[in-house]
Amino acid sequence: MKDTPEKNNPANGSKRETADQAGVTKPADYLRAARTHLRNNEQKKAFVLLQQAAVQFPDEPVILSYFGCLQALVDKKYRSGIETCKRAFTLLKGKEIDDVEKFYPLFYLNLGRAYLAAKKKQDAIDAFTSGLKYDRSYSELLKELRGLGVRKQPPIPLLGRSNPINKYIGLLLHKDSKNPRKGGTKRTT
Repeated sequence: MKDTPEKNNPANGSKRETADQAGVTKPADYLRAARTHLRNNEQKKAFVLLQQAAVQFPDEPVILSYFGCLQALVDKKYRSGIETCKRAFTLLKGKEIDDVEKFYPLFYLNLGRAYLAAKKKQDAIDAFTSGLKYDRSYSELLKELRGLGVRKQPPIPLLGRSNPINKYIGLLLHKDSKNPRKGGTKRTT
């Protein structure tokens, strides 16, 4: 269906007009504006914006990934949100993008959050863990897993978590991660 002049008339207060007035015309513009809303804890505003973007750019995987997540979180359409996130993966794999795997942690994060909204905790954990396979230090994935109470694997997975060898190695690794400077030299400021 084509836009009629009535649809884009500012006097009608259409959502489309507000996006155009905000200078949102390309996928990157929509994403930038949506991320700003999300940083400001304005999920509904981000959802409305991404809803417009999904209509205008139905084959843009990053938009669909965010939209699917917010569809589950804000609109409470869990099944549709999860399916939209999964469709984003399919579209991403079909695109000819260099280093496509750099998007996977974000896509798994959005999928996991959609699962959490649907009260599917194990599926969410699996999604977050899958995202970490592509970027082990992706802070948002780690934060979500910590929030769910998921612990790291023990240093030697064959031995139990309570095995003294695992405990000792774990203590050493934990101590080492808290003090990244080697050699014990003090820094003067």
